Amino acid sequence: MIWKRTRHSHRGKQDPVEKAKKLADLEMLQWSAAAGEIDLFYLDESGFSVWMPVEYSYFFIGEQKRMEQTSRRGKRISILGLLQPLVSFVYGLVVGSFDSQRYITMMDEQARQAQLGFEQTGRMRMIVQDNGPIHTSKVVRAKWAEWEACGLYFFFLPKYCSELNPIETEWHQLKTHELRGHMFDHELDLAHAVIDGIDLRTQAQGIQAERFHFPSKLASS
Repeated sequence: MIWKRTRHSHRGKQDPVEKAKKLADLEMLQWSAAAGEIDLFYLDESGFSVWMPVEYSYFFIGEQKRMEQTSRRGKRISILGLLQPLVSFVYGLVVGSFDSQRYITMMDEQARQAQLGFEQTGRMRMIVQDNGPIHTSKVVRAKWAEWEACGLYFFFLPKYCSELNPIETEWHQLKTHELRGHMFDHELDLAHAVIDGIDLRTQAQGIQAERFHFPSKLASS
């Protein structure tokens, strides 16, 4: 036996037929990316709190491990990331939650880069993501034709199949190893810790990390 963290799962809600079809399509995209025919990215959001307690730990019998909490709970720091395996990790940080406008701001930049890349290499850019509300809202759908004209396309994962998105592993590793068990006095301290953690992970993997800077009113709203 081994003592391991219990995971939360939605696999019981998956549609096996839809998953099988989508998985076959995703594998074709991955083959195309490996052959240099397309640029394939994986997108997802996550969040961090100034209180990042451990979920389990070892300690000596008769002793209790304690973590002194800071005076305030603080606001959530949210991250939107784009992983191109073995190549790059692009991410943006905001205080609070992501909304469609912030998502559009990042995708507009991806569309600009996709157009430049297509003109230079002939490769389109494909982004794999889930069906979250900010990815499929009315204002976002209105941008799809514009982005596709630039060579930027989207592949939507089946519902409740987050394990098909490798960026989920990055979030888990970042929280488990770089941030787990820390208490931060301020959101700025937390943001710096997230940035440092990403730098450590990307350097270890030999890939490039790039932080996307939102306009001030979007980053702080």
